[in-house]
Amino acid sequence: MAASKLQSELKKKRPFDLPEQEAVVNILRTNDRLQNRFGKLFRQYDLTSSQYNVLRILRGEGKPMPCLEIADRMIQVVPAMTGLLDRLEKQELVKRDRCTQDRRVVYIELTDKAKALLNEMDAPVMQLHKQLAGHLTRAELKELSRLLEKTRESLGNE
Repeated sequence: MAASKLQSELKKKRPFDLPEQEAVVNILRTNDRLQNRFGKLFRQYDLTSSQYNVLRILRGEGKPMPCLEIADRMIQVVPAMTGLLDRLEKQELVKRDRCTQDRRVVYIELTDKAKALLNEMDAPVMQLHKQLAGHLTRAELKELSRLLEKTRESLGNE
């Protein structure tokens, strides 16, 4: 039996034990390659992917948000949200404002500098999306998204 493309890429001598194993390793390898490409782009703007994600969430909401709500919307789980926000604040990309009714709640707001940075990044980010997935048809993209969502459903809300 001919080796799968992934098996060849990884120089794996034996076939995968299960098709599920091969699919998961394929997802992990693809994610790593995508993360590397986006990370390289974000570094050009002195950001990490997590920092970009925070800024993107805030811009999408269009108003200040509680820190915990931002954390809930992150693409990747960030264990040190406070440190991430500290770095964004140091770069003058976000402002913090403690809620007067509940001192435990901290609202995070984009600065004008962050809005300008995001506007500057929009075209390169969209271009990278097209470069990485533009070879797939619209139907293939919808099917890929459907299958990935179905896979995540089996994980629950971990």
